[in-house]
Amino acid sequence: MTESPSVVRRAGALLRALAAHEPSGASTTALADAAEVPRPTAHRLLIALSAEDLVERDVDSGAWHLGSECFLLGAAATNRHDVTPLARATVRRLAAETGESAFFSVRRGDETVCVLREDGSFPIRSHVLHEGIRFPLGVASASLAVLALLPDRERETYLASTDLEREFGVEHGVGPLSARVAATRDRGYAVNPGLIVEGSWGLGAAVLDGHDTPRWAVSLTGIEARIAPRQAELGEQLLRAAHGLSTQVARSGRQR
Repeated sequence: MTESPSVVRRAGALLRALAAHEPSGASTTALADAAEVPRPTAHRLLIALSAEDLVERDVDSGAWHLGSECFLLGAAATNRHDVTPLARATVRRLAAETGESAFFSVRRGDETVCVLREDGSFPIRSHVLHEGIRFPLGVASASLAVLALLPDRERETYLASTDLEREFGVEHGVGPLSARVAATRDRGYAVNPGLIVEGSWGLGAAVLDGHDTPRWAVSLTGIEARIAPRQAELGEQLLRAAHGLSTQVARSGRQR
């Protein structure tokens, strides 16, 4: 009995890691590394998950993919949890009005997951974000926007227990990140000045549920030469979009 929670956590970590690698899929080794699970354990769990159609393996490439059962489970949960139908129009409008790539992300634990992307008219695309990619809270503009609006105690506990600097560099140490959190709270929107990919800027604004809890975010990404000069203008557009979407979500009763 004592092993079951560990097995469930590891299986969940593998599924989340696999989702981040779709649609190309991933090898057993890559998934084991991403989920921080020993490779033999990862292989055993993937085989067990495949027996339930939660994952499947490409016979030619050997890459793992999410299985058909994941689609069915997701469809069953849509009515209760999915706010993307509400967000889609907002994301499309942001892309059309700004010319940049627009996104909608959802918080899951200590991460945000990008679930919607709409490209604007500007021909140079940012490839930092794509549907399914995950970032820890505080990394990328959407995650920073969510982190900044968390209750103080929750945010401080997270910052004290998380080492983002090791993977994302010194600008994601507690000191610099805390400064960006404070700046985000002052402005209302988050700014990522090329900290993940040089020259690729992002702006993000949190979307709140009916209890004023940040559960989602809308964001824009583009090249520095286009985002930096228009930062204030684009930031205000994001804030208006986030406020409107927060109101829609609260009225819909969808809180997750």
